[in-house]
Amino acid sequence: MPGIAFSQKQPPQLGKASIKNVIAAMSLDEKVNFVKGIGMKVSEGANGPVAGSINGKVMGAAGSTEAIPRLGIPAVIVADGPAGLRIEPVKYGNDSTLIYPTAFPCGTAFASTWNTDLVDKAGRAMGQEVLEFGVDVILAPGANIQRNPLCGRNFEYYSEDPVVSGLIAAAFINGIQSNQVGTSIKHFAVNNQETNRNAIDAIVSQRALREIYLKGFEIAIKKSNPWTVMSSYNKLNGIYTSENFDLLSTVLKKEWNYNGLVMTDWYAGKNYPGQLKAGNDLLMPGRANEPTKIKEAIDSGSFSQEDLDKNIERILNLIVKTPAFSNYKYSNHPDLPANSKVSRSLASEGMILLKNNNHSLPFQTKKITLLGNASYDTILGGTGSGEVNTTQKVNFYEGLKKAGYQMDEQLSSSYIAFINREKAARPKRLSILEAIKPVEEMYVENKQLQNLANNSDVALITIGRSAGEGSDRSIETDYLISENEISLIRNTSEIFHKNGKKVVVALNIDALVDVVKWRDLVDGILITWLPGQQAGDALADIISGKISPSGKLTQTMPLAYGDVPSADSFPGIPEERPKETYYNEGIYVGYRYYNTFNKPVAYEFGYGLSYTTFKIQKPTISSKNFSKELRISTTIKNTGITSGKEVIQLYVSAPEKAMDKPESELKGFAKTQLLKAGASEKIDFMLNASDLASFDTERSAWVVEPGTYTIKIGNSSKNIQQTVSFIVNQDILVEKVNNILAPQKALVELKK
Repeated sequence: MPGIAFSQKQPPQLGKASIKNVIAAMSLDEKVNFVKGIGMKVSEGANGPVAGSINGKVMGAAGSTEAIPRLGIPAVIVADGPAGLRIEPVKYGNDSTLIYPTAFPCGTAFASTWNTDLVDKAGRAMGQEVLEFGVDVILAPGANIQRNPLCGRNFEYYSEDPVVSGLIAAAFINGIQSNQVGTSIKHFAVNNQETNRNAIDAIVSQRALREIYLKGFEIAIKKSNPWTVMSSYNKLNGIYTSENFDLLSTVLKKEWNYNGLVMTDWYAGKNYPGQLKAGNDLLMPGRANEPTKIKEAIDSGSFSQEDLDKNIERILNLIVKTPAFSNYKYSNHPDLPANSKVSRSLASEGMILLKNNNHSLPFQTKKITLLGNASYDTILGGTGSGEVNTTQKVNFYEGLKKAGYQMDEQLSSSYIAFINREKAARPKRLSILEAIKPVEEMYVENKQLQNLANNSDVALITIGRSAGEGSDRSIETDYLISENEISLIRNTSEIFHKNGKKVVVALNIDALVDVVKWRDLVDGILITWLPGQQAGDALADIISGKISPSGKLTQTMPLAYGDVPSADSFPGIPEERPKETYYNEGIYVGYRYYNTFNKPVAYEFGYGLSYTTFKIQKPTISSKNFSKELRISTTIKNTGITSGKEVIQLYVSAPEKAMDKPESELKGFAKTQLLKAGASEKIDFMLNASDLASFDTERSAWVVEPGTYTIKIGNSSKNIQQTVSFIVNQDILVEKVNNILAPQKALVELKK
């Protein structure tokens, strides 16, 4: 009627109405746009890719979800960050000073601590920054297996072993999510190389897939419930993982009971409705033609609106948990000084002492000769999405100087000038996917080395390596130590040893390097990994003896690259741009291979020295006959003269009946508290049937075979100090699973 105003009923609002009612209020156009993210640009300078400012928030984020304001649905921000938030620096209030997130050590350093409590603490610190910088979900952790030392993203990953990978990832996720922000465990699954990662077909047996490549994800997901899972780029046995219903829906959602959100890796896959139908709820970072393709699939009947609604429901279930939905007033001002201390602790505890002849470390002197480019141009982290923008950088030279060490300043000036000159001659870096290779090692004349030996008490040489997303490492330039580097090590050692002085090498590396050609020349070797922004301070803590090394290898260091069980199949065939890579080593990855086939190694899995010594006492077990679970208890004593921490590792050797078995497998680990000289700590482990089970391909089941099982307890996979046995009287079928994900091409799997 004229003169009477009619009010239109407000549509249902997220958080006030049910999620199903909100979905019902969406138009089809809103729905097909909602399941794709808001994108990013990959070519806007070395600090990109960035999504730009999303609704005025978070410069440098990796992307976001689509907002629908009329339904009360905000955009949710996601950002990269396995080693800290990768965003652009921000300003706080009226202060013009830029604030940078903390650059934490790389993932391998996290895992090398073997300290889940410390990893949880670091996760809490990182999660606080996620919250206070306005991010809702951090795209981390990376939980892929370190199958081969040439993988370009090994520095983001944790271990060659799924138990280490799974437990470290779970601690990291729990720490971050304690801040009521989310994580995205990645890259699910079998993304173990960067070469042709968008199309490579990983051909792997059902048993190796279940026991090695999925197990770490399963442990982490069941122990931490990450808010999101990111599917990977690659194919798995002929099907893109992002389009693989059996992987994403049958295994992840049905068998593992995961009810969170699954998103694609950025620009992964080709069949967009197929990805949604497979179980990807969110297509990132959003491509223009995705809505059209999804509509076409709905019209043709190959994809239903009911399935689309399920995808949307999982996205909305995520959104209502986020700071964005609660309109959290983030500060851009987390406790960076406190978080920096956590980063420093993690870096020092992740360092691994490989060699220490005649107590070369800790240094008993303040007069040292500091050699090697990486001493002055220390590599703090890798490149790509694992890169962190920070100016809070303490290189090794600066950290040692702060700690009171006296170094030849003329030598230091020469190194710094040389490095700056070499870097200035390089073309401008255009993308974070462009690797930053270390400068070729500066030559130091023998005459100068002699003068340095006359005026200092010890030499410390740093060898640096960097890698990143988008490409794999090279045997010649990354894995092997160059002639210039070996020459520096050899010449320094000869001259310093003639003068009764010691030589120590620090390995500032992203992944394993060869040590065999030069390790006998030096007195000590310390792996620092990529130690984050407090690198120099953490190194000073170790070499001064303020902290005793307690890091342990989470991957085996072979005598030669050719000894790696996947050496012949990495990165695949054909070599130039491989289309397929065959996982012919099967379950025999890392120490499972070396120990089972009695292959000598340079340093075994779990190895790492300390400044003190420990003794593990005879363990007790709750029963000699296994039924449902078993308790193993032992006590470890610090038998040395200084305080330290030790990692207790529990391995199990299983009987072989119908299935091939490795010599032993890690089933649990624990890190002690800081034990003073003479102090002891009791350690308890629990084993259940699922811990003991192997995957029986014939039955598509996890099975514990009958026979005698031997528990081996030590501080590395080779240095077993105590053993105890128990009996399984009958076959135990732990879990029957779906007979899926079988390779369609023949594998010649390694067998004993």
